[in-house]
Amino acid sequence: MRTILRHIFSFLLLIIFTLCSAGNSIAQSRYGQHDTILTAAVVYEGDTIEAKRLPGVYVWTRLNAREQWTRLRNAVYVTYPYAKKAGIVFSDIERHIARNPDKKFITKYINSREKELKKEFTDPLTNLSVYQGRILMKLINRETGGTNCYDILKELKGGFTARFWQTVAFFFGSDLKQPYDAKGRDADIETIVKEVQRVYGYSG
Repeated sequence: MRTILRHIFSFLLLIIFTLCSAGNSIAQSRYGQHDTILTAAVVYEGDTIEAKRLPGVYVWTRLNAREQWTRLRNAVYVTYPYAKKAGIVFSDIERHIARNPDKKFITKYINSREKELKKEFTDPLTNLSVYQGRILMKLINRETGGTNCYDILKELKGGFTARFWQTVAFFFGSDLKQPYDAKGRDADIETIVKEVQRVYGYSG
């Protein structure tokens, strides 16, 4: 970051020096060769250059980073309980339908659990923002052992339903297939999840 700021500062200095040189040329052409204009100057690498006081520049990088962290933290706190519940339900469904050849039983059981989830979570989930929805999908991936939302829908409700909701997610700038990388780009989410687990006593 400091290196980048140094390059930016050097570039700004170059622009300032260029403008100052242009200003001196204009002044000489306007007032004549023997006119004198007093001005402050600095010596830069052996050259005497006009110096001017510039207005302050405010950099909000740290504030923006803090705002982004707060937004992410709030989203994880709001959505993690739903992701945890989804993981439990998905594991329960898999346990009940595993190696069961009775398709009617499987369909009936999945539909019963779906109704249960809709009754419990429809209102809270419809109040989530698009950003919170993206975080929720990542957390569901985490809680189901790396199974993304698309694969869950495809397994339980069929490929057509999964593709339909993938299309809907796309229009909201999201992706049901988005992976969860706890040690990479999702490391911040993982840190906050650990915090939530400590605060509310969730098991890992």
